[in-house]
Amino acid sequence: MERIFFALGSVSGAMAVALGAFAAHGLKARLAADLLATFETGVRYQMYHALALLAVAWAVGRWAGWNLPVAAGWLFVAGTVFFSFSLYLLALTGLRWLGAITPLGGVAFVAGWICLALAAWQR
Repeated sequence: MERIFFALGSVSGAMAVALGAFAAHGLKARLAADLLATFETGVRYQMYHALALLAVAWAVGRWAGWNLPVAAGWLFVAGTVFFSFSLYLLALTGLRWLGAITPLGGVAFVAGWICLALAAWQR
């Protein structure tokens, strides 16, 4: 699991950089300011949680046999999909109903951080 989370974090970080560059250079002239800000929020949270996945990889390796870091990792992955990707789609399509999906990702992020904190506390 350690290698999986490290790889997922690394790929997610690379995607966040690429999507941020795409927004800055390819979308700036095409999207309204509020939609561009929405896209950039997705990029920012994806990068935060890419780094969090690297921390999860470390925790999984250090606290072997403990399920909470693994749960945190999968919650961060789910959070990225539901939070960041719903914001990307919302910004690119203008479909406002996609904003109803975004809070699910936020809840997953919060739950992931709580799992990580509990894992540290209990170890």
